[in-house]
Amino acid sequence: MTSDKRGVRGKNSRHSSLVTHNSAFTLAEVLAALLFLAIVIPTAVEALHVASLAGEVAARKGVAARIADRVLSESLVTTNWTSGNQSGTITEGFLDFKWKLTSATWPSDPMQLLAAEVTFSAQGKEYSVSLSTLANQQTTTQPATTMNSQK
Repeated sequence: MTSDKRGVRGKNSRHSSLVTHNSAFTLAEVLAALLFLAIVIPTAVEALHVASLAGEVAARKGVAARIADRVLSESLVTTNWTSGNQSGTITEGFLDFKWKLTSATWPSDPMQLLAAEVTFSAQGKEYSVSLSTLANQQTTTQPATTMNSQK
C-alpha cells in the first residue's frame, strides 16, 4: 500500500509542477492598455457631448419652428406685418426665443415675402430657424368679393 501512495504522490507532484504557471502582464502590455484608454475615453466623452448637443438643438429647433409658424400666422391674420419689421421674445418654459418678422417685396408679383426668424441658444452657441410665406397686401386690406355666375 505504501508503494501505491508514493507512486501517486510522485505522479501528482510532477503533474502539478507542469501545470502551475505564474502569469502577469508585462510593462509593455500595461502601457499599451493605458495608451488605448487615454485615446478611447476622451473620444467617447466627446461623442456623448456631440450627441447631447444634437438632441438639445433638435428639440429647440422644433419649438423655434412652432414659434415662427405662430408669429407668421398671427401676423397674417391681424395684418400687422404691413407696419414694417417687428421683433420680440417668447418664453417657452425656461427658454427664451427671440423672433424677428421682416417683409420684403416679391419681385414678380405685387406680393410681400414675410419671413420669421427665431433665434435660440444651446450650450453656449446661437442657432436660428427661419420660415417664410407670401402675402398679398391688397387682399388682406380689402374685403373679399363674391363672384356672380352668368347663365
